[in-house]
Amino acid sequence: MQANTIQNRPIIEVKELSKTYPGRVEALRNVNLSIPRGQLTTLLGPSGCGKTTLLKIIAGLLNKTEGNVFINGQPVNGPGPERAFVFQDFALLPWCTVLRNVAFGLELRGVPGKQRNEIAMKYIDEVGLTGFEKAYPYELSGGMRQRVGLARALAVDAEILLMDEPFASVDEQTRRKFQEDLLNLLKIEKKTVVFVTHSIEEAVYVSDQVALLGPRPGRIMRVINTRLDHAENVEDIRRDQRYLNLVEDLWQILRQYLI
Repeated sequence: MQANTIQNRPIIEVKELSKTYPGRVEALRNVNLSIPRGQLTTLLGPSGCGKTTLLKIIAGLLNKTEGNVFINGQPVNGPGPERAFVFQDFALLPWCTVLRNVAFGLELRGVPGKQRNEIAMKYIDEVGLTGFEKAYPYELSGGMRQRVGLARALAVDAEILLMDEPFASVDEQTRRKFQEDLLNLLKIEKKTVVFVTHSIEEAVYVSDQVALLGPRPGRIMRVINTRLDHAENVEDIRRDQRYLNLVEDLWQILRQYLI
């Protein structure tokens, strides 16, 4: 019974969360959000609405001012092994090879060398970088460097992936391919993902649910279940009328904040 209760409970619960930076800059106010286990939830909203602030508080990288965040029913008081962060700017170690970068989190956790390299190789293959194990970040394209960051996050086998605009630094063609690859990868990995983006199209395409934040101080204005079938061929999603309607509906909501 207890196991069923845990499985049915949201993996992340944000309750009455507020964040004020020094200088009385209020970034978030009374944010409430439930994030289902095994789904991808996107935080979407106008620039400066606190999306990344909320993500970093969930990660334990920023302190809250008021309220709480719970992971599996336990309050967040700092980073934890059940969470892994994928940064927008890749955050790779430039002096390390792809293999060493992917294995770095495992090295910090004390996993023996042979075992961590085997695990790292598995995820290098999953993100499509087989053959680049000995390459250094400066030898890779932006898209490839972001794949290294994703592989590193997957290698530590965290329940939750926190992704801060992970595709913002790549060109549009690479971005679309990366979106497809992420959805296909999540069919295998079955992770819970919290994803930040400025792109309405990207938010609708990758998400099971979209949490829409209003302008600063950020508050959850609406949570929308996309009801798109990510189990089917992901290439077909952009032609789905539900996808097209959701993109337009979200734009009509967001444009009110841009006037």
